[in-house]
Amino acid sequence: MEYTDVIKQGIITEKSVMLESGQAPNGTPALPRYTFEVALEATKPEIRRAVEVLFGVKVVKVNTMRLPGKARTLRTHRGYFRKEARPWKKAIVTLAEGQSIAELQA
Repeated sequence: MEYTDVIKQGIITEKSVMLESGQAPNGTPALPRYTFEVALEATKPEIRRAVEVLFGVKVVKVNTMRLPGKARTLRTHRGYFRKEARPWKKAIVTLAEGQSIAELQA
C-alpha cells in the first residue's frame, strides 16, 4: 500500500488542536499529537512509516480507533429510507519532543 493511500486526510477539531499544541485535555503538558483519517486496512506500523516519510518527523506512538458508520434516516416524498454511512479509521500519532507538522497547524 502506498503511503498516500494509508493517510487520507488530517482531522482538525478543537480537541485535536489542543493535542497538537502539546496540551493534554486535563491541562498538563504533553508531547504533540496529530489526528489523521486513515485507510481501514492500515496497520500501526504502516501509519508510522507513512507519517515519517510524508512529513519528515519522528513518530513515538500510534493509537488507532475504528469508528462505525452512523445510521441515517432519509425522509422523502416516497417515504422513509435508512442509509448506513461507511465506517472509517482514525489514528492519533504522537511525535517526538520538538517535532511538528506545519501542514496541519491550525
